[in-house]
Amino acid sequence: MPPHTRVLIIGSGPAAHTAAIYLSRAELKPVLYEGMLANGIAAGGQLTTTTDVENYPGFAQGVGGTELMEAMRAQSARFGTEIRTETVARVDFSARPFRAWVEDEEENAAITADAVIIATGASARRLDLRGEDKYWQNGISACAVCDGAVPIFRQKPLVVIGGGDSAAEEAMFLTKYGKSVTVLVRKDHLRASKTMAKRLLANPKVDVRFNTVATEVVGEDGPRGLMTGLKVKDVRSDGDGKEEVLQANGLFYAVGHDPATKMFRGIVDMDEDGYILTKPGTSYTNVEGVFAAGDVQDKRYRQAITSAGMESLFPPSNMYIHLTNKTGSGCIAALEAEKFLAEQDDIEDVPDGIRDNDDSNTKQAEKATQNGDTAAAAPEYRRNPILAETSKGSKV
Repeated sequence: MPPHTRVLIIGSGPAAHTAAIYLSRAELKPVLYEGMLANGIAAGGQLTTTTDVENYPGFAQGVGGTELMEAMRAQSARFGTEIRTETVARVDFSARPFRAWVEDEEENAAITADAVIIATGASARRLDLRGEDKYWQNGISACAVCDGAVPIFRQKPLVVIGGGDSAAEEAMFLTKYGKSVTVLVRKDHLRASKTMAKRLLANPKVDVRFNTVATEVVGEDGPRGLMTGLKVKDVRSDGDGKEEVLQANGLFYAVGHDPATKMFRGIVDMDEDGYILTKPGTSYTNVEGVFAAGDVQDKRYRQAITSAGMESLFPPSNMYIHLTNKTGSGCIAALEAEKFLAEQDDIEDVPDGIRDNDDSNTKQAEKATQNGDTAAAAPEYRRNPILAETSKGSKV
């Protein structure tokens, strides 16, 4: 028989492991498929591509991104999450139990689940410049908010590539730490909103270079050599096409992110960029019993470690808040999945004759709510003796 689980979690980042911790502590025995280099990234997600995380509470000396994810994984396993390294390649959410298949599995070898949490994340777009792989995280980053305060960038000349709102925001953020910030824009204008563009161009520490592209990252030799410069050229037809080298100790990409949602297309609702649409303030997708958490549903900021769900409460000002948002999103998905499963169990336990009276029960619950009787209004309150007693007039 193919394996069955109450909750299947697809993903391996902070959102996935936070959901796993909550669900395993609730005795729901979740199964988490972290993937084998899924989307070209090691298990643990985007944090495994970063260096030090310096402002996450509890780590006075900072913590490596990979080390932090290893700790989250260990915590998930400690509470009973079954973690599998295979990569989920295909799903079927047309009926419950939901089905999923790992890579190269036969049709009859589907994993089945009563609920699914999608936490597959998003990856920052790269430009494939010469020297990019060598100096990635040794001067090159796709997240200014995450890495901008790292010592190697302080009081150094920095470069941002991009012309939209994200590029403008990141460039202005970097002025807090860098000596200067140069913004490279391929076109002859900014795509950013008028307000953001005006603010960027007025900043004395920012130099915007239009019609300019990067061609190569240069720097120190050796396995841990740092970036020291960036070759750029003018792309205008009347330009001479010659390259020049800008002194730069940091290069930040602000050219967007790609959500890892390809296998869910046509199955759950998405926006035009492939981000999963959820009911505002929740992790609910359009498929009942399927939830989304983390960067896979985060379009507003599109940072490597941001998450929807709490973004309206916390602006993206530092790594702690980004991680708080992401873990908060995983927590929300877990609690909502747990509630969903509890409601399904309640329905299955109700005899057929009583189940026919659902409309009458709904009306009674609505009336109870209007009268302030919360215990009668919600089944989960009736199961909670403290809330039940409170609803009868006793003081807590």
